[in-house]
Amino acid sequence: MKAPDYKDQVVFGVPLLLNMQRTGHPLPKGILQAMYFLRSHCLDQVGLFRKSGVKSRIQALREMNESCPDGVSYEGQSAFDVADMVKQYFRDLPEPLLTTKLCESFLHIYQFLPIDQQLPAVQSAILLLPDENREALQTLLFFLCDVVACVNENQMTPTNLAVCLAPSLFHLNTLRRESTTSRVSQRKYSLGKPDQRDLSENLAAAQGLSHMIAECTNLFLVPEQWVEQCQSLSITQDFQIECDDSPNNFDWYFNIKATLQGSLQNTLKEGKEKFKGWTSCSSVEHVEIMYKKVDDNHPLRVWKVSTEVDKTPEEILKHLLREHHLWEKDLVQSKVIENLDDETEIYHYTIRSEFSHPARDYTVLRTWQTDTQTGMCLLAATSVDVKEAPLIGVRANVITSQHLIEPIGATKSKLSHVCRIDTR
Repeated sequence: MKAPDYKDQVVFGVPLLLNMQRTGHPLPKGILQAMYFLRSHCLDQVGLFRKSGVKSRIQALREMNESCPDGVSYEGQSAFDVADMVKQYFRDLPEPLLTTKLCESFLHIYQFLPIDQQLPAVQSAILLLPDENREALQTLLFFLCDVVACVNENQMTPTNLAVCLAPSLFHLNTLRRESTTSRVSQRKYSLGKPDQRDLSENLAAAQGLSHMIAECTNLFLVPEQWVEQCQSLSITQDFQIECDDSPNNFDWYFNIKATLQGSLQNTLKEGKEKFKGWTSCSSVEHVEIMYKKVDDNHPLRVWKVSTEVDKTPEEILKHLLREHHLWEKDLVQSKVIENLDDETEIYHYTIRSEFSHPARDYTVLRTWQTDTQTGMCLLAATSVDVKEAPLIGVRANVITSQHLIEPIGATKSKLSHVCRIDTR
C-alpha cells in the first residue's frame, strides 16, 4: 500500500511525527494557541469541552488553521467552538494519541489492575510511547489540569473532562469498527448498539483519562527503581560528579576541569580538520548547523552551531557568563553557587519550558580561558550534583557544552557552540 504523503494537509489529520518534523513542536502551533486562548480567557466557562460548538464556526476555525497555521488568532471566538475544534484535532489524528499498538495496554491497566498498581503501570506504558506522542500527551494533560483547577467556575471535574475527551483520544469506536469483519458486528455498529466489551472499554478509557489528568504531575516521572537500574548500565554521562566534599575542599574539581579542557582540545582539533565526519543540516541564514553520532551507547548526538557576531571574543564571553538574562528569554532564575577559582565556578539556572511542560533545571561546573596569543576565548561546562542547588523543575543533564569564540577581525568573532544535552 502506498503511504499517504499529507502534502495537502497542514494541521488536521497529520501524524504527530510529521508535525514534529515540520514544526519542532509536539502539536501544531494553532492547536497550542487554542489551548493558550482557552487557558487565558475561558477557564470560567461552564461546561467547557462538554457543551458543543456551532458546526459552521468550528469549520471556519479548521479552515483558518489549515490556510494560516502560523498566524491563527482566536480573539473574539466562542470558547465552546475552540474547545470543540481541539477535540476534533485529536479525533482526526491518523492513529490515537496513545497509539494503535498501546491503546489496548492502557485500557487493560484500568480494566484489570488494582488501583495501587495503576500509576506505576501507566508511567511505564508512557515510556513506551514515541517521543512525539508522549510530549503531545503531556502538553494536553497539563492543559486539562489547568481546566480542572477552575472547577468551581466551569464545573469540569477530571471525570467530566474524561467522559468528553476519552472517545477522541482513544479512537475506541473507530478501532473496533476497523477490526470487525463479521456482518452481525458491522450491523451492530451501524445501529449504534454497544456490547459489554464496548461498555467496559469506554468505562476504562474514561477512568484512565480521569486518573491521568489528576496525576499528570507524577505521570511523566521515571520510577526510582528504573533510575537505579540505569545507573548500573553503560548509558551514563561522561563527567557526572557528586560534590559531597566539604565547602573548604575543592580538590575534586581538578579532575573534571582537566577532562573539560581535554574535551575542548579535541574539539579544536576537529575544527582544524574542518569537522570531518560531521553531518551538515539545513540552517537559518548566516548560521551553520552540524551534528555527529558518538559510538558510546548514549542515544544523543553531538550538535554544533556556528555564526559570526560583531563583538570581540572578550565581550561575547562576558555576555555568556554574566548576562544570561539578556540572551535567554525563558530564564527563570540563575546564580553562581561556588567560585572554585578565578576561571571555574558552579552555576545553577532554570529555563522555563513552553506549553506547560515542567521547567528544566541545570547545575553545571563551567570553566573558561582566553588564549593570549590567538585571542580565542573558550567556555566549557558539564552537569554536576550539588546539595546547594534546589530542584525547581526537571533536572536536565549537560553531558558537554563548549563555546569556542574565535576573532576574525578587530571587532568581529566566530561563535561556535558544541553541545550534547539531555533536556528531559
